[in-house]
Amino acid sequence: MRYNETTMIQDIDPNRYDVSYKPCQVEDDDFVFLFNRNRQTVLFHNDIARYKDLKHRLISVQYLFSIDEERFFLGVQKDEDFEWVAVRKQFPFLNKTHCFALSTALHLYRWYSSHIYCGGCGQKLRHMENERALKCDCCGQIFYPVISPAVIVAVRNGEKLLMSRYAGREYSGMALLAGFCEIGETPEDTCRREVMEEVGIRIKNIRYFASQPWGIESDLLLGYTAEVDGEDSLRVDHNELAEAVWIDRKDIEERTDLRSLTASMIEAFRKGIL
Repeated sequence: MRYNETTMIQDIDPNRYDVSYKPCQVEDDDFVFLFNRNRQTVLFHNDIARYKDLKHRLISVQYLFSIDEERFFLGVQKDEDFEWVAVRKQFPFLNKTHCFALSTALHLYRWYSSHIYCGGCGQKLRHMENERALKCDCCGQIFYPVISPAVIVAVRNGEKLLMSRYAGREYSGMALLAGFCEIGETPEDTCRREVMEEVGIRIKNIRYFASQPWGIESDLLLGYTAEVDGEDSLRVDHNELAEAVWIDRKDIEERTDLRSLTASMIEAFRKGIL
């Protein structure tokens, strides 16, 4: 039985996302994102602001991408005298294409704002005109958007699913185990290592489930399923997790917001699909 993945944030069909870099002149009806401290942005009338709403308060704009005929830009504001709203809290107000646009724009904002100067020689970088890249004219280095691969693993133990709650994170709901891939690791190796480090158990039968670009954290998420291998007693690393528990399928609450890969995987297990 195949799980229907068309509810996640990137699934915007039949709309067409075009990430190819095309420097262009901004127009009044184009959409503009403003961010502040990586996690906050501005809404106008419960939607993404248009250039005509902001142009008198902007220093510059940078083209990001298009979805169908809609074009999206990143703005640099003259001041911070706006009503800033946390990115995650804006999803309920936006249609599915604009939710994806917001997440992706945040990813690009974080990359642009952390790559102003060359990491090799310290000189200021310039935007290249023929591709989405930043170049140092002093030493010649070229920098491309950074994407961090990470795994999410749904560990099963018969009719039970291993669920956890992060320690010291903004998100406090129940989730699956997750972690970033280290250099030299396959995603499957990352699943084994993260599960052992965080809860002290071994896993087997690791299988790919689905993937998701998650711009909020600049990640490419790779979802896997696995089964407990041997002893199932959990030894929780409380530096990483506030708690970790085995939860019976019948005790898992239904999830209606399936924008995230984590929520989609938990719901798939609850339904007996995963």
